[in-house]
This record gives sequence, C-alpha cells and structure tokens, in this order.
Amino acid sequence: MSMNKWPEWSGLISSNLGYPRIGGSREWKKALERFWNGSIDESELHVEMKRLRLEHLRKQQDKGIGLIPVGDFSYYDHMLDTSVMFGLVPERFNYQPAGPVPLSVYFAIARGQKGATASEMTKWLNTNYHYIVPELANAAPVFTENKPLQAYLEAKQELGIEGKPVIIGPYSFVALSKGYDRKELAAIVRSLLPLYTRVLSELAAEGVQWVQVDEPVLTTSFPAEDLDIIQEAYETLNQAVPGLNMMLQTYFGSLEHYKRLSTLPVQGLGLDFVHDHGENLQHVLQHGLPTGKTLGAGVIDGRNIWRSDLKAVTALLSQLAEQTSAAQLIVQPSCSLLHVPVSLKAEQTLDTELVHALAFADEKLKELAALTAALGKRNPSALAQLEQSAEAVARFNSSSARVQTAADMAALLDREPQSRSVPFAQRRVIQQEKLNLPPLPTTTIGSFPQTAEIRKARLQYRKGEWSAEQYRTFIQQQIKEWIDIQEEIGIDVLVHGEFERTDMVEFFGEKLKGFAFTQNGWVQSYGSRCVKPPIIYGDVSFAQPMTVEETAFAQSLTSRPVKGMLTGPVTILNWSFERNDIPRSQVALQLALALRAEVEALEQAGIGMIQVDEPAIREGLPLKKEQQQAYLDWAVQAFRVTTATVKPATQIHTHMCYAEFQHMIQSISDMDADVISIETSRSHGELIVSFEDQVYDKGIGLGVYDIHSPRIPDVSEMLNMIQRALRVLPSDLFWVNPDCGLKTRTKEESIAALRQMVEAAQAARDALAVSN
Repeated sequence: MSMNKWPEWSGLISSNLGYPRIGGSREWKKALERFWNGSIDESELHVEMKRLRLEHLRKQQDKGIGLIPVGDFSYYDHMLDTSVMFGLVPERFNYQPAGPVPLSVYFAIARGQKGATASEMTKWLNTNYHYIVPELANAAPVFTENKPLQAYLEAKQELGIEGKPVIIGPYSFVALSKGYDRKELAAIVRSLLPLYTRVLSELAAEGVQWVQVDEPVLTTSFPAEDLDIIQEAYETLNQAVPGLNMMLQTYFGSLEHYKRLSTLPVQGLGLDFVHDHGENLQHVLQHGLPTGKTLGAGVIDGRNIWRSDLKAVTALLSQLAEQTSAAQLIVQPSCSLLHVPVSLKAEQTLDTELVHALAFADEKLKELAALTAALGKRNPSALAQLEQSAEAVARFNSSSARVQTAADMAALLDREPQSRSVPFAQRRVIQQEKLNLPPLPTTTIGSFPQTAEIRKARLQYRKGEWSAEQYRTFIQQQIKEWIDIQEEIGIDVLVHGEFERTDMVEFFGEKLKGFAFTQNGWVQSYGSRCVKPPIIYGDVSFAQPMTVEETAFAQSLTSRPVKGMLTGPVTILNWSFERNDIPRSQVALQLALALRAEVEALEQAGIGMIQVDEPAIREGLPLKKEQQQAYLDWAVQAFRVTTATVKPATQIHTHMCYAEFQHMIQSISDMDADVISIETSRSHGELIVSFEDQVYDKGIGLGVYDIHSPRIPDVSEMLNMIQRALRVLPSDLFWVNPDCGLKTRTKEESIAALRQMVEAAQAARDALAVSN
C-alpha cells in the first residue's frame, strides 16, 4: 500500500504483552538456582530479581514502547503468582494465608517438599511453557497482596514508567485450574470476583490507565454455556472500576464467539492476527468493532523468531483501520514475548543471511517501534525499515535451502511404507519370546543426571580442549557406570543415559540437515529450566548415524536389553522454531523420513528396542476442536512413517508427558507403538480414570513418580499408583517407569528413587502372583 493511501495514523501507539524473564544471560535462572542451593539468601535473591525487572522495563522504555507491561515478571510462574495472591495454597502444605505467602511456601507449591508433592505442571495452552496448575478443591480464596500494584508502583517510582499491569483474567484462571466439577465453574468465578475487584480498584486509585486482562481460554473451543458467567464477570468488574481501561487480551488463536465477546464491557480487545488462520481478521471485517473500543492488534509474531514483513503488516493494519480508526488501534505482538529468546546481539556464529531473517524479543520491540514511527510520524528511516523487512523475508523464502514442495513430499511418500508390516497382537508374541521380560517390567525414560563434570567435559570438547577420543572415552565411562548401576538396582530394560546429549532436540538437530543453532537463544520451559530450541530454516534430511555408537556400546556391556533413544518428529517440530513458509505437516514428514534412517541404523546395529519419544505431541494440538483431528492425523502419520520399516521383533517405545491425554487415546493407539509411557504422577493418577471408559490394547507405563521434584516418594506411594492402574489396565501389558528422564536430578536422588521404584514393582509382582 502506498503512503498516500494509508489512513491517518497519528494516534497509533505500540504496546508489549510481556517480556522474557530469564535475562540476556539467563541471570534469572542462575539467581533462582543459587537461592535453591543455599548460595544466596532471600534478600539477595530479591535484589537480583529487582535489578532484572528494572533492566527489562528500561529496555522497553528505551525502545519507545507506548504501553509497557508490568507484573508479567515472575519468580517462577504467572499462574502460581495469581494462586498465591488469592491465597490458594493446597491443604497439604499446611499453610493458612494471612498476608503475603512466604517464598518458601511459593516454591514448595512449585517444586514439592518433604511430605507434600508439588502441584501439577502442564503446558500453557499449546506452547512449550509449563504452568503450575491452581488447585481449587476446598478452596477459600482470600486476598493476600496486590502484586500488579506493586509492579506498577515500582516501575513508576524507579523509572517514571506509566506501566500497564498484567493479570490473568478470572475465567481463564478458573478454566485452567483443577479440583472442581465443571458445574461449579460459575460459582468459583463469582467467588473470585471480589478479589479481582479489589486488585483493580486499588490500581485505579493509583491512577493506572490500562490493565491487560489475559483471557487466553477465549481462543479455545470453550463451552458456549460459559458465555453467561464471562459476561457477568466483566459487567461486575466494569461496574466496580468504570474509569479503568481494561484490555481483554487473547492470544494463540482466533476469538471464539466474537460477536458476543466483542461487546463485553471492556475498553479494549486484544486479538492475535498471526496465529488466527485469518479468522480474527474476518471477524473484524464482517462484524466490525464496537464504537469507542480500542483494538489491540497482535501483528508481530510473539511465538516464533522470524522477522516480520512490515509492509504486509501495514496492509493488515490498514484493513483494520477501515473498520475502526488508527486512534483506536494499538500495535502489539501476537502474545507475550516470553516464548522467544531475548536478543540477537549474542549470535555471532549464525549465517548472515539467516540472521537478517530473524527477530528475537528485542528485535520484535524494534519492529513495533518502526511501525509506529513509520505510520504515525512518517519517519524516513522507519519507512525504509518497512521496505528492508519485506525484502529480507522474500530473499530468505527463496533460499536454496528451501526447495522441496508439497508435491515432492507427496510423491516421496507414495513410494515409502507408512505402517508396520505386522499388527501389534502378533508382534507382541514375537517380542516376548525374544525378550522374555518379567511381569511389570521396569525401565527408565532415557536420560540420567547431567552432572557438572559431564557439562564441563562437553564444554572442553566443544572448545577443542579435549580431543574426540578423550571425549568418547569419558562418555563411555559414564555409560558403563550407569549400566552397572541399573543392573545392580535390578532394572529390566536399560538405557545408555544420553550423557553425550545437551538437549533432546538440539542433539538431533545438530546432526540433521536443515537446522541452525543459536549461542544464546534460550527460552523458559518451566521454573528455572530453560531450553535453546533449534531453528528449522530449510529442508530437513538425514546426514549420518546419530546415536548408534553410544547405544551399541551400552548394549555390549550387558545381556539385558538396552533401548535406543530418539526424539520423535513431532516433538522436534514442536520444540524447535520451525520455518513458517510451508505447512507444519510437511516439516514433520521431512523429519520422520530423516529419523527413519536412524531407526534403521540402530536396528542394523543389533538394537532390539527403540524408543521414539513424543513428549510434545499433545502440546501442538490446535486450540479449536474442529482443527484438532487434522493435526492428529498428520502427527500420527509422521510417527508411523518413522517406525514403519523395523522388523516385527523390534519393540518400538514412545513417551509423552505433561498434558491432557484423555481425549486423544485413540490417536495414541493409532501411533502403533508397542509400548507407551505417559506422565501421571503430578496429576495424581487422574489419567487412569480415562482407561475405565476407554480400552487401550498395547503396552503402557504410567509414570509412578515425579522426576521434576527433588522429593523421593516412598515404596507404598508408588505401589499404590501401580495397583490403581492395574485395576483398569491389563497386567501383562503394564510397565513401571518414572514420569520422565532423570537429566535434571542428582545421582543420589536418581538411585534412591529407582531403588524404591524397583521395590514397588517387585511388591506388585508378588501381589499378582498371589492373586493368580
């Protein structure tokens, strides 16, 4: 669109929805872990956290962002912050809120403590961020402190910033919680409204102009019957604080029930125009925006790291302005920038052409600033940035690394097998004759502790201080030590421990074609746990064997079976920053064919069990029910393509964790893995209920203890989990395993917990023998 056809943009302002907590060098993570290990005390932790908060705010201020979020910073998780602000501390922590909840209780809810399991942790909608699930059973909400107000006052007093407090809206907070029956949802929302009213009233009294009220559940297929309580909630809040501007903020998809929700008594409506499949735009074009309401236009991708074509964004904004006015538009990211790395400044090794196509959080702030300067002020340098961005995007999309078309992929798949040659019932007999495993076989999910010694050795090797032979010898020593430990404990199916792997996705990406890797592209996954997702920038293909050497070495040390360990295609896709120029399904199938070559190499090396992990398959599920089956179809297809060519005697395992699986058990069965292990410990075995109504006819292990907590459950606790599962699952198909890999645990914790697990499995076997 040419300048003379643009609307009048003089009133255009920018806004941000949230900024990464972790710091440019992960200072946030390091401070938390120093506090947890006793290296610093609570006062020192508070000092460091304040320094980081102010640094992040100052950076946004310097970039010229008009509305800067405050209260998005957290010591662990924003949902947990809301829980403790409203005194929702689970009974097992033996704490009755009276004023601010102590940090010790706050972290205990997240991480567990002696005698009390941590609260459940699950994915934040369809992202790889994990939140702490509020527990509302027997809840008696009580106001403890106004965290958003504290954040607002700090920003104003320290930096002169008139911040935009961020809170989780009442409907999404309850909908994403647990411990209540659905018919109680409206009553629970009503019980929280006085507390929300107090928070907002105190903000209004301090002169706050805008509050961002996050309601991401409104982009899911939530029940239409909930519209009445949503309406009631916002009418109540608006009546209590009529002078306060509330931005009802949604993200990750298009708004359900647009006509009704757009008329809620709020002053602004924030919509995602990046991941909405064009639906939010159609809503606005078809139904308009109520008079006087501000539109928060999420036009910069807050979830992926690709640079925006700002000319295309300008055209989109022009369409929106025709339905309202530039003065009613706020330009913002599609969601919080929590989901992308902090800055490109540290990236010195990436290809120059690729760097020019990327934008991390700080660069996305620059894009917002460029849009407002170009459109609102006709700034020449900002106008030039619009042109430059369009050219950079077009240039990279035509790169020689991106040549495979959808037709090429379809033709390739027509020539390739896409399913196992023998059905599970027959494979099961063949495999049991070969493996001769005991009832309720025990195993682990794959990784063992990544100690400081292991991380140091890896760094020395990468820096060239160690030769390849030195590093190989060291890794083999680690493998041998843990093969011996597993045999001594009495585990039935062993693993090599993955000591050579930095990360379960990065490791494979480094060995496949089509990937690039950052030096400092960290994002928060859960708590202080940060991951550095690879970038899928081009067509993916197999280069050479990736895991055969270590797995075959481990198998040579024992007569017990050792599982080969791979990360599956859909998890690699979901845990990477994937290219956005072709459908995700096509990228997944490229990955599947590349990984199939590795599966075949393991089998040829004599490995008779191969685990293709898919812990992230559930998190990629679209938020809209009508879009979910199509995703599951191609996700299942990708898994089956990966494993289709192995012999019937080769046992294929997979693993999934931290998600709600109740509604996709049929798709899990359709993957046709011989054994699946699924996390259940933090959800206290709730998944088991699903098997009371649904039949699962393949091998399955429901995790019997939570590896993300330092707490070690006793034998009786694990035995109870096993016995509860055996009420609805056949004992001859049941496996005993932890929830997930043990990478983040200490050696002592791992050995102690695994001993308890094996003892619990033996007790369950003994009970089965008696009953039979």
